[in-house]
Amino acid sequence: MTRDYDVIVLGLGALGSGAAYWLAKRGARVLGLEQFEFGHARGSSHDWSRIIRLSYFSPAYVQLAKEAYAAWSSLERDAQEQVVFKTGGLDIGPRASAIPLAGYAGSMRACDVPFEELDAREIRKRWPVWKIGDEIHGLFQADGGIVAADRATAALRRVATALGATLREDVAVSALRSVNGEIDIAAGSERWRAGKLVIAAGAWTDRALAHFGLRIPFEVTKEQVMYFRARELSSFAFGRFPIWIWMDDPAFYGFPVFGETGAVKVTQDAGGKAVDPDTRGFEEDPEISARVSGFMERYLPGALGPVARLKTCLYALTPDRDFIIDALPGLPNITVTVGGGHGFKFASVIGRMLCELALDGRVSLDGGSGRLDLSIFKIDRPVLQMTEPRKTYML
Repeated sequence: MTRDYDVIVLGLGALGSGAAYWLAKRGARVLGLEQFEFGHARGSSHDWSRIIRLSYFSPAYVQLAKEAYAAWSSLERDAQEQVVFKTGGLDIGPRASAIPLAGYAGSMRACDVPFEELDAREIRKRWPVWKIGDEIHGLFQADGGIVAADRATAALRRVATALGATLREDVAVSALRSVNGEIDIAAGSERWRAGKLVIAAGAWTDRALAHFGLRIPFEVTKEQVMYFRARELSSFAFGRFPIWIWMDDPAFYGFPVFGETGAVKVTQDAGGKAVDPDTRGFEEDPEISARVSGFMERYLPGALGPVARLKTCLYALTPDRDFIIDALPGLPNITVTVGGGHGFKFASVIGRMLCELALDGRVSLDGGSGRLDLSIFKIDRPVLQMTEPRKTYML
């Protein structure tokens, strides 16, 4: 049987579509397989918006975020379409917090990222809708903003196809194996063979890895986002209000008005319950709704109003919430990625990394300030070798 493709990408959400785009850009013969329809709402990559930011808890992620902006710019040039919209980004929370802002400030300083430290008075001055006391402070970074999620993922697939990639939807893989150093895939009566495989299956990653007798400890949770017809809607207009993240336990985040609803998006980070991705429901989680509404009543009452839209999604959470971007042990022609519930902003650059791992066996990124440390993304790091590792989901 002759080899049909150089690389097969399994899963065409944001990360898999990113891999297909960069592989096609490099001239590889690429086949992308998606088990559902393109743009479906069962996984992690749909909806109108995701946060993008340079403010992160470690220098490695700040370096990677720099590369993320560059990788999205590459897509924008190729697609002739804007997908990143800068609004500024505000990290805000109590001075005595479960997520101290000092670590974020230190990481940005280490990577030469400009930012401002704001006290509560300055936050109230700039955005009067915040009803906060003097115990609150924040960091403002002007490059923070929004990745238009549905638009960006569709653009990745569209450009990949224009560059020669073959992308298939509604293809449920039934068999997946390594044969004589190549990958053999079956879906119903169809079969394909390739030299390399990229697994970007999100919440279904464990199903793919099971074909190779491998397992990693990660948890799938059902999360939700809520869109409110804010009582002070004009205060949250795009260009007037930033994206923001409340840095405490629980953590919340939100957006200015963006997308088709004309509403304000707010939700809790990693507040959902564990589910099976094949049988999970799409109904509202009233506990998340109550926590979000309670937070808004206390700190951001002007954003409250009737719920215009409620959407659910899945997080694929590694125990330490760091990504997986690595080749499988003993199978260097198979690479795998897991986004940890915060990977969308990095989708294009992770796609580039997966491309380089597949074609070159190494990653060339340097993050703009020295070689990027990829060890935290290894699939065989100690926490992923544990049967019951401690879960630390706070970012």
